[in-house]
Amino acid sequence: MNSITPEKIKKKLKTGFIGQQLHYFEVTSTNDIAKELASLNAKEGTIVIAEVQTCGRGRLGRDWLSPKGGIWLSIILRPEVKARDVFKITFLTAVAVAKTIRKLFKLNVEIEWPNDVLIDGKKVCGILTETNIRGEAVDSVIVGIGINANIDINFFPEHLKKTVTTLAAEVKKEVDKEKFLHTLLKELKAYYKMFKENNFAPILEEWKRLNRLFGANVEVISFNEKIMGQAVNVDQNGALVIKLADGTIRRVISGDVTLLQEKR
Repeated sequence: MNSITPEKIKKKLKTGFIGQQLHYFEVTSTNDIAKELASLNAKEGTIVIAEVQTCGRGRLGRDWLSPKGGIWLSIILRPEVKARDVFKITFLTAVAVAKTIRKLFKLNVEIEWPNDVLIDGKKVCGILTETNIRGEAVDSVIVGIGINANIDINFFPEHLKKTVTTLAAEVKKEVDKEKFLHTLLKELKAYYKMFKENNFAPILEEWKRLNRLFGANVEVISFNEKIMGQAVNVDQNGALVIKLADGTIRRVISGDVTLLQEKR
């Protein structure tokens, strides 16, 4: 099984500031290490990457299985934005991951609100964005990316096997993680540059084209409330817009989505 090291990554890296400072560990969580480095004034673009995470985290503090064979990394960013705009970084990261998979493997990739990337309806990547606020300004944004690359599908417990997949399982061979990472970081650099230049609109349109929920009936659990209806859009704050059976429009800023019925 191929592994990735800082030397291998930096050798062919052409992303300017992203990845020029790179830390490689076996860690509890790359996001935790990245947050610590950010508090010590690590430069924007610093990356923490791990062969294994012993306590990987997903949204809402959930465990994220992170065995050898995956791509587990966190990137420190320092955008000059308001906290309400940080969701845009999650969106652009999802687009970058999806575009990388399409470019390298020609697979049917979709995005599921708010932070997952799927192949034929099965989750292959999760994104965890955490923000540190200093005063009234965003000091740093930690973008955690977990990609199921060369993991044996039998590693996952039975209850997950129907909902997750790996790149290797989809292409029927081991993937080159170093090549994947180089391509991903190049895409991230391009989309992040657009974002910093206040050119988020085309990124959002690309995100919408890749999103699999619009037009589908969904159930969302948000803050212990169950909301059922048709997913119709996302608003300017990244909230999922749902049309209820009675025609009422609800906007959900955070929650777990279950697809009830495919798009009509």
